[in-house]
Amino acid sequence: MDFLWIVYLGFLATSVIAFLIQGKYNTIRTKADFLVSVITWVGLFGYVTETPFLTPLVWKAVFVFAILWDITFTFIFGDYEYGYAEKGKSKPYGRKEMLPLWSKLFGISLILPLYYGLYQYAF
Repeated sequence: MDFLWIVYLGFLATSVIAFLIQGKYNTIRTKADFLVSVITWVGLFGYVTETPFLTPLVWKAVFVFAILWDITFTFIFGDYEYGYAEKGKSKPYGRKEMLPLWSKLFGISLILPLYYGLYQYAF
């Protein structure tokens, strides 16, 4: 099981680094998303390696904030923010260009293990 967690950590780190290299963190909200991603990754790393970072109270706050952030960012800001990076436009996606709901739900499902581990680490 530890092997799968390490693979998942690598998957998360690789995706964040790929977005960084591609220059997709170019607005304030996407930079905030990057910061939230890094903080939650550190928490998951602490859970997987059983290494204590900070206190459980901090990780409880991170857990709640990160879930709220991801839901808000994915369903409200995501199309708007990544529309700039995706097409190099000066304005966000139009109504016809928005990501479909199934795509957003699939993306959320990919980070469920992150929140499971973060929950276990905090509580």
